[in-house]
Amino acid sequence: MYQERAECGNLPELLQQLGKYLESYLQFEHPDAMCNEASWKAMLGGALPEQGTGSEQLMDIIRQHLIPNGSQVPKPGCTSFITTGATSMGIIATLSGAVAAPQRVGLTAFNYLEEVSLQWMAEMFELPTTMKGVYSSGGSVANLVALGAARQWAFEKLGVNTAEEGIQKPCRLYASSACHRTIHRAAAVLGMGRSAVVSIATDNNGRMCPAALRQQLQADAESGFVSVAVVANAGTTNTGAIDPLAEIGEIAQAFNIWFHVDGAYGLPGILDPRIRPLYQGLALADSVIVDPHKWLGAPVGIGATYVRDRSILNRAFSQGPADYLEGACHDDNIENSMLSMGVPYHDFGVELSAPSRGAVVWALIQEIGKTGMQERICRHNDMARLVAELAHSHPNLEVVQEPTLSICCFRYICNQVPNLNDFNKQIHRLLVQQGRSIPSTTIINDTLVIRPCFVGARTNEQHARELIEDVLSAGQQLLTNNHKQYTFS
Repeated sequence: MYQERAECGNLPELLQQLGKYLESYLQFEHPDAMCNEASWKAMLGGALPEQGTGSEQLMDIIRQHLIPNGSQVPKPGCTSFITTGATSMGIIATLSGAVAAPQRVGLTAFNYLEEVSLQWMAEMFELPTTMKGVYSSGGSVANLVALGAARQWAFEKLGVNTAEEGIQKPCRLYASSACHRTIHRAAAVLGMGRSAVVSIATDNNGRMCPAALRQQLQADAESGFVSVAVVANAGTTNTGAIDPLAEIGEIAQAFNIWFHVDGAYGLPGILDPRIRPLYQGLALADSVIVDPHKWLGAPVGIGATYVRDRSILNRAFSQGPADYLEGACHDDNIENSMLSMGVPYHDFGVELSAPSRGAVVWALIQEIGKTGMQERICRHNDMARLVAELAHSHPNLEVVQEPTLSICCFRYICNQVPNLNDFNKQIHRLLVQQGRSIPSTTIINDTLVIRPCFVGARTNEQHARELIEDVLSAGQQLLTNNHKQYTFS
């Protein structure tokens, strides 16, 4: 008689241990993983275990070698990416789903909260009341799902069901030169090809130029291409720029083209009353995406796609019934949660097996409400403005693009330095090595800038001030040492 070797119980004690390990990690008093890379690789790698260590020893390995050598991303001073460390309730809800609802299917509370949370977000972000959504793993898949719907719609107008028959003509998507590269990847995966994405010029603030879009659409009107979608940004990941949504939406309507809004990062910005007017035009959108694992504080792996008519998702993505799955469920006389699939989200996107993401978003909103989300958005936007204000007031700093949302793009300037791009790159490298303030860099009109993006729930005004202090200190250190260590060319 064989017995299962894996620990399948004892959760209270194990979770108590894990909670202590994670709470210790969140003090951020440990060195960076690269400081002892050889050590943890030796302990975590090696040959395939023949017998296994058992749960007790495994927990000790997790405590000593796994968790302490994790990512810098949850650190409050890390403003590199638009993903961040999850809040406590996001972690708790994720764990709850992993245990109690490992699949989102079934007539369960978790399946129910998929729809509730999607509705709450739609209301909070002022999307059209007719819009319904589906969760996926993040902005990459969310954009793919939205553009898959757009492709289906564009060809249905021609009497072609692309889900069954495939693409019959070459396609075009229209997006600004500042769009996220997931748009190009989605075009490739959907069979339209990366070259189908036509780049529309932007203005000096990184926003799509409506006149350039109209001109391109007019030029393509008799080209034989199928115009699938116009993609606008509600907050670019590069600078936080918001395209003129109303003008773009009206142009898309005039040309009878699907209007998609990528709000993966910036859609929650509508909660800031100061910039809310920039979101006028959302009502014209045929699809919108947002990533709760960015500003809302969810663990990474949660994106949402909204469409005006969710039935098109079913036509575009339905895999068809499987005897073992749908065949085991019954629509009549439901007396057990396993006798119903619940809302069939598996037919609205590309995932069949998927975790219960809605309970996580529900918990995040339930905990602090719309007011708490609004306070966070405004705080982070204030921090970007504070960085700009401090940069404007210092002779060695220059704001390259004024913040719209919670991103501020600035750089160190000095007449002694012939190559400021190289110098600011070295400043950034030094900041990362020092490990207190960790922004990213980006390029704006051939100018390399330091780019903090404030989205973390643990991040506050102190971290914005520390960033400016650290940039100035790093710049001075490099100027002092450049004749010994650095070459400017």
